Amino acid sequence: MIHNAKVLIIGSGPAGCTAAIYAARANLEPIMICGLEPGGQLTVTTEVENFPGFAEPIQGPFLMEKMIEQSKKVGTKIIYEEVTKVDFNSKPFNVYTAKDQYIAQTVIIASGARARWLGLDSETIFLGFGVSACATCDGFFFKNKPVLVIGGGNSAVEEAMHLTNHASKVTLIHRRDSLRAEKILQDRLFANPKISVIWDSELLEVIGTLEPLKSVTGAKVRNIKTQRISHLDCEGIFIAIGHKPNTEMFKPYLEIDPSGYIKTHPGTVNTNIKGIFAAGDVQDKTYRQAVTAAGTGCMAALDAERYLSSL
Repeated sequence: MIHNAKVLIIGSGPAGCTAAIYAARANLEPIMICGLEPGGQLTVTTEVENFPGFAEPIQGPFLMEKMIEQSKKVGTKIIYEEVTKVDFNSKPFNVYTAKDQYIAQTVIIASGARARWLGLDSETIFLGFGVSACATCDGFFFKNKPVLVIGGGNSAVEEAMHLTNHASKVTLIHRRDSLRAEKILQDRLFANPKISVIWDSELLEVIGTLEPLKSVTGAKVRNIKTQRISHLDCEGIFIAIGHKPNTEMFKPYLEIDPSGYIKTHPGTVNTNIKGIFAAGDVQDKTYRQAVTAAGTGCMAALDAERYLSSL
């Protein structure tokens, strides 16, 4: 079925929902295609402490549930499908899901990012069988078991802290001799007796058994300064080395930087194609916060309204 849209929003995280709210309030009748993970990355986050308006920590899934609910209440049409293809060669723009085609006068891309992996063969073999990128999703399965967390940024520290609710011991492995995470998060990590840190090291190989069931039993870790290889016993390994923006399908049409982020004109959310805007983690590799994503979502909706009024 073919549908027409003044504003089509791809993605339903803080950027997509905020764009939807502003566009709906401007009577632009936005359509928001939620994607495989409605609500985006915050749906796999436990406590959110840094989103304005909440004196006490709020659960990520609840926050996104309310954002989507607000989007719908003000007039956004919510589509619980995934975009499979786009065609930005001509105007209006064409966006496709498995079921339908959407002809849009403007498109706001808020497709977010996904977990980045190390690329080890053993990582792939044990993915879902002891290797994970989501402590919130899978931490429960490692109750009273030792686990590793790979990384040194906010995500890694948050994963490690969450895992202390389940695991018997959490070991953080980081390639450098200091963490990149926010100071307040580092303080909490270093104060937690269940967490230890191995510096200047990298995961070399996931060790495990394949029969009768796949399971992780340990890891080979290499010190990048001394090249010494050690074996660590563990039953779970959580990869937290950042995220990759979801921009593959847009590469034939939009300018993408070497890291995979959509390029926008400085200080704006404008892409190289007039009428197409990018907001949130799909274009922001500097801040990558829920509140900044929401801000760019607002910018995209306002700019989409100005663009439509100029046609």
